[in-house]
Amino acid sequence: MTTSKQDALVKAFKEILNTESYGSQGEIVNALKTLGFDNISQSKVSRMLGKFGAVRTRDARGDMVYCLPPELGMPTAKSPLKQLVLDIVHNKVMVIIRTSPGAAQLIARLLDSLSHTDGVLGTIAGDDTIFIAPADISKIEELRQKVQDLFDNV
Repeated sequence: MTTSKQDALVKAFKEILNTESYGSQGEIVNALKTLGFDNISQSKVSRMLGKFGAVRTRDARGDMVYCLPPELGMPTAKSPLKQLVLDIVHNKVMVIIRTSPGAAQLIARLLDSLSHTDGVLGTIAGDDTIFIAPADISKIEELRQKVQDLFDNV
């Protein structure tokens, strides 16, 4: 695929996901084919979903749909990410974050930008829960507070 065709495919793909109307990869394939991308496959759509960080979340009707996350950066006082975090606790082994349903992967992606020097070895996210593996469990409360500070109002 030429660069201009690839660019057109990426643009169409992002526009489709921004409508938050497609609940399956097959539906996305069909939508792209309708737009003239005849050689698109489910596996290509799957790779693109991963590449652009698409997540499945509930729309206003409660249906599961694919969408693209907003550009990620550190949350600000006006950031909607703050409203998605419900609780941050630890059990002396891991920091556990409870989020609104469907938001854990989006929040974990932000937290994955933290490094070993920030006290984070890595994260695991489900639908509404994130586990953070600390670099040093003796400093777990400091890590919990650092994560809390990311989401507290300034």
